[in-house]
Amino acid sequence: MRFLFYTHSLISDWNHGNAHFLRGVMRELLRRRHEATALEPGDSWSRRNLIDDQGVGPIMAFLKNFPELRTAIYEDDFDHEAAVSTADVVVVHEWTDPKIVKQLGRIRREGGRFTLVFHDTHHRAVTAKADIARLDLSNYDLVLAFGEALRERYLRSGWGRHVYTWHEAADTSLFQPLPGVDKRGDLVWIGNWGDEERSAEIVSLFVEPARELQLKATVRGVRYPEAALGKLREAGIAYGGWIANAAVPCAFAEHRATVHIPRRPYVGALPGIPTIRVFEALACGIPLVSAPWDDVEGLFRSGKDFVFARGSEEMKRLLRQVLHEPDFAREMAASGLATIHARHTCAHRVDELLRIVAPYRPGKAAAHTAREEATL
Repeated sequence: MRFLFYTHSLISDWNHGNAHFLRGVMRELLRRRHEATALEPGDSWSRRNLIDDQGVGPIMAFLKNFPELRTAIYEDDFDHEAAVSTADVVVVHEWTDPKIVKQLGRIRREGGRFTLVFHDTHHRAVTAKADIARLDLSNYDLVLAFGEALRERYLRSGWGRHVYTWHEAADTSLFQPLPGVDKRGDLVWIGNWGDEERSAEIVSLFVEPARELQLKATVRGVRYPEAALGKLREAGIAYGGWIANAAVPCAFAEHRATVHIPRRPYVGALPGIPTIRVFEALACGIPLVSAPWDDVEGLFRSGKDFVFARGSEEMKRLLRQVLHEPDFAREMAASGLATIHARHTCAHRVDELLRIVAPYRPGKAAAHTAREEATL
């Protein structure tokens, strides 16, 4: 089949974690002899910021690291009708311009021979509800939400009748243990500051424990204001700025442990959504200590795949245990890696995607709807 992905950016992962997942999904589709192409807007916020921050070098590195991926940049005069005319499945990311979201729905309604999918991977459904409510999804065949809580929000709000949970996952062809890499530090945190959604948690669950335990710690990420950088300096924590996602497995391998600190909207309003960094860290076989979040869908085995720290003191205790009890750290890392390979790779998500879209393919959608209505 021919898959076309409307994404905010495939080229840039600057403050844009969904690029990680889409790259892995597209690579898996290509491995299975499907076709996969991405489109991204000329004014992509992530790509513009990446170039402003790092120059064009990362763009060249993307082409080198992912040579099989096809992506095109579209401007205002782009012919979307021609682009989708040869596609079998069109997947539209939630950051796509609302006018284009509506236009693609109109093309589908007027006879487009493709399955039209809306893909939501953010918390705006609860933090900026009006932004999602104004999207015209009436002609979309189905919606993919990256957590059950988000799926339920769509259904309650009437934003789609056919809504499915489709979690993110790790691209295990990229994210894997690198046992030959020497350890250079104790603790690494890979994540962005951004929008004050976890500022206090980063300080209490990473900065202060690293300072008090006198750990050799590193932060990689973007959008850290000067006040935050000052706190890192005071704690003796190295700040390395942006890191390309392709370089993250090596960064994990160079450290003995990592932490996960979810943004508040996922903890409070959208429980059960860990975001992609958990999947990627566990896929790299690094021991993980996480700030609290409610794994209501049972994605992982808490206490085995990783451990929760419910405050600064518990974080210090668990980091001591991970760093000073090698058997404990090895067993937890192995457990997390096994769970990723058993349930949470991009290959698993492609299996799910193909099952989800199958009933909505042309010629099957009408029969599927008739069966569904007969059960109501």
